[in-house]
Amino acid sequence: MSALAQTAELTKRAPSHDTTSFEDEKLEKHSSDDVTPYGLDSDEPYYYDLKSGAPLPDLSADMPVETQTLTVRAIIVGCALGTVVQASNLYLGLKTGFTFGPQLFGAIFGFAILKSLSKVLPTWFGGGYFGEKENVTVQTAATAAGGLGILFVSGIPAMYQLDLLGKSPEDDIGRLIGFTACCAFYGMAFAIPLRRWYILKQKLVFPTPSATALTIRSLHSGPAGAIVAKKKGFMLLYSFLGAILLRVVSQYAPGILWDWHPFWWLATWGWKSALKADNYGFFWENTPAFLGAGILTGVNASLSLYFGGIFAWGFMAPLLMKLGATSSRDFSADYNGWAVINYTKMSFANPKGQVSPRYWILWAGILVMLVCSFAEVGANYRTIYKGGRDAVCGGLNLISRRRGQEEKYKIEDTMEDPSPPEDQVPAWAWVGTLCVSIIATVTIMSQLFDVSAGISVLAVFLGFLFSFIGVQCAGDTDINPISTCAKATQLVVGGVTHGKYLDTIAPGTTINIGAMRINLLAALVSGGAAAQTTDMTGDLKTGHLLRCKPRNQFVAQACGALCSVFMSVGLFVLFTKAYPCITDSSFDTCPFGIPSVTTWAAIAKATTATNGLPIPKGAAFFALGFTLFCLAVTVAKHRFLAPKHHVYVPNWVAFALAFILPPGQSQYGLCMAVSSVACYFWRKKNIASYDLWAFPLAAGMMAGEGLGGVVNALFVVVGIDGSIYGTALGCPGNVYCG
Repeated sequence: MSALAQTAELTKRAPSHDTTSFEDEKLEKHSSDDVTPYGLDSDEPYYYDLKSGAPLPDLSADMPVETQTLTVRAIIVGCALGTVVQASNLYLGLKTGFTFGPQLFGAIFGFAILKSLSKVLPTWFGGGYFGEKENVTVQTAATAAGGLGILFVSGIPAMYQLDLLGKSPEDDIGRLIGFTACCAFYGMAFAIPLRRWYILKQKLVFPTPSATALTIRSLHSGPAGAIVAKKKGFMLLYSFLGAILLRVVSQYAPGILWDWHPFWWLATWGWKSALKADNYGFFWENTPAFLGAGILTGVNASLSLYFGGIFAWGFMAPLLMKLGATSSRDFSADYNGWAVINYTKMSFANPKGQVSPRYWILWAGILVMLVCSFAEVGANYRTIYKGGRDAVCGGLNLISRRRGQEEKYKIEDTMEDPSPPEDQVPAWAWVGTLCVSIIATVTIMSQLFDVSAGISVLAVFLGFLFSFIGVQCAGDTDINPISTCAKATQLVVGGVTHGKYLDTIAPGTTINIGAMRINLLAALVSGGAAAQTTDMTGDLKTGHLLRCKPRNQFVAQACGALCSVFMSVGLFVLFTKAYPCITDSSFDTCPFGIPSVTTWAAIAKATTATNGLPIPKGAAFFALGFTLFCLAVTVAKHRFLAPKHHVYVPNWVAFALAFILPPGQSQYGLCMAVSSVACYFWRKKNIASYDLWAFPLAAGMMAGEGLGGVVNALFVVVGIDGSIYGTALGCPGNVYCG
């Protein structure tokens, strides 16, 4: 389910559960003894208009007053929870390109940890009252600490796959830390001025941050809120620990506990042709993370991903093999005359020759995702145009006021800022952060990666430009198009560098090493800056609704971003040491599908090619035709269908993602489809139960499997993993499949 729907559902709860109901965009307050969810002592219903953008009412006068909201304990717990999300997103992102935001995870888990500790520890050692504003500090630090995943599931591994960096991330750890620091702090600088435009003036809803604020308010709403918080906390904890345990234990018997290959089993029992289905990746995986992802993603996106996999690997790939347009590679010895076959090998060395089905299908997936993502963004052109126009006019009005002239442009009145000047972030802080970040980016990019100052400044400018688009879309629809915007940067920089850096072409090839490195680094800077800005502006929305001090959130963001610089690099080094296939394209198989890595690498090669596009002619025609069809359907959806009927039209971005995933990873669509359909009926049957348990269950499963993946990586490094001490029972070809 989307966060937009989650926000609505948080306001749809039955009165009997001491929660709120949502109707006509208003929140109705229901009384519960002396303390109500919104802290107002009245028997009359209180209506709150979510689209008004105004802060929530103060808590009841009976609630203790928070004297400290920016605390060491909040920062430490927030950074720790953000690191857990960082690890989970690295694992999930390398698997399928999916990541999830830390906001609600940090809010609920942070409450469960600090509310308990506040009651048992002495005040001088982390005890004392824990309120909703300090809860926002935890959540803000968690978001910043877990928000740099885009770098390490996309462009950075792609550079290693293309031999554009050193031998291994372990050898480049200093360069990686320096580059990550370039991207980590732009969000803080960009988000502060954007707060006034998008939160106070446009009053955008920001579904996930609003859901987070409402969740935090419900957790701190007296005795009734404590009961709900306890239930959510236990569900989150149990699902989190259960997912870790399953992921770690299953590596020792993956064919029994993790992957079920029914078509392989049928082949061993005599139906030998059933092995074809297993070769194309049709099996079941007991993955808590993607069962949880289906709960949050919703039916439309999950079914789109699933049927995209059916189309790509159940129809297109077999057809291409039958026609002789693609080739395969044997993976193991024959089994009774039927070989276990690998269709996933990528071939960058000879892209116009005989390629695998994955490489052939890949280009249609990339083009559809790119074009349809921009089409979805373009559907909001009115709000994007209005936001950009008002920003420019506001800047011109400011110049006029400074000159003592009348304002020339009339703009809708801005909401009065609920934070007094002493609670605001001073201009020197965010402007200074921006200036230092730009200087550091230019210096590090030029000294460590041979990127010119002009390209670095262009990347920062594009990051700021895409921040407007990202914040506008996230505020309106909860859709964050930053990954697509980063790919747009690849196209722009590809045009800027076309015909240049010819002296860096690898001998005997047409691969322009210098241009590709610049292409990927610039896209990472712009995409990373825009992603952090979108997340941090959302945090400011949460703080605004709960009347928090922007100054305190700015400090929490700085601490979280600093933590992220080191933890994200460390986790990436750990994963790549345990699984070298993440950064080495010579491996035939890999437990990680790395779809984003493959996409970024392919676009970098295409935009810097010196001898035509590296695409087979048939693949190019199919990609173009299928993209035009998907684009036409997308345009028709927004032109002729009411928004409530959009759920009946395929999500082409999710559909095309299945084209990029290798066949051994396409089962994630099936897992997500099963859980999303089950939750659809759960929600229809008992909305109150769904609202209480669904998100903690999903978040715990996703974060738990990700952290379990970290434990497995540690086991690989120290030599006690399942490949050494496990069994291959149940795996295809009796070859270990963990």
